[in-house]
Amino acid sequence: MTRKVAKTAIISGGARGIGRCLRGYKVFIFDIDEAELEHTTKVHLKKYFDAQKLNYAICNLRDPDEIRQKVDEAAKFLNGKIDVLVNNGGIASPKWRDGKTMENGETMAEWQAYVETNLTGPFAVSQACIPYMKVEGAERSIDHDSDSDAGPCIIHIGSFRAHQSDPNQEGYASTKAGMLGLMHSMAISLQPQSIRVNLLAPGRIKVAHESREGDEKGTSWASLNGANDVEDHPTNRAGRPKDIADAVEYLVNAGFVTGQEIIVDGGATKKK
Repeated sequence: MTRKVAKTAIISGGARGIGRCLRGYKVFIFDIDEAELEHTTKVHLKKYFDAQKLNYAICNLRDPDEIRQKVDEAAKFLNGKIDVLVNNGGIASPKWRDGKTMENGETMAEWQAYVETNLTGPFAVSQACIPYMKVEGAERSIDHDSDSDAGPCIIHIGSFRAHQSDPNQEGYASTKAGMLGLMHSMAISLQPQSIRVNLLAPGRIKVAHESREGDEKGTSWASLNGANDVEDHPTNRAGRPKDIADAVEYLVNAGFVTGQEIIVDGGATKKK
């Protein structure tokens, strides 16, 4: 049984970490960090960039107008069709800065940044991508046996922190929980366009080696996997970016899966 591999993809927050490990398509990457973008596309993934299978744009996920402009730019590079959108961009730091708690009024600006980046951003990127993703005639029932094409899909990258928090993670945990509601609502709303929508919720994924600094220092994933990572996970290790990339690949090809959250946390949320 053969599957049609998705041909085009947009990945937000693709300059480092998980975003650098999603390959195999013609890809357009968004990120706010120009230096990391330049390194990832023109050094780390140079052969794909040189082959015109990869391109990028700086994009501020807190600016809906800029998002729409950059999605249009990406769609031109992707020949007018987007098969996969991975909403990976967001504020990755889970706690308030400088040891603050929510009692501190200065956290309000950080709260707003979390909401605009981690929640409004994925909504705005998805909204801008829909015209390039929707399937013509999708309202007709499927009455054939072929499963060679799973169709277009949107994958939000959430977090297990939507279910389990440490202290002082209100901004991060709340927006990641909000992504769950966004995901299942979109999955229902986008049925007429035949766009599937799911969410991956990573746990502790060690990503420092997937960056410009990691490349320059020769950092390995194994060097980041400490004794506490072994103790905290039934898998006896922390996560690798490839673990998330593998889960993304599953959802891309899982044509009967939509409106679902898949937690990829090495079993950490099940361990007392």
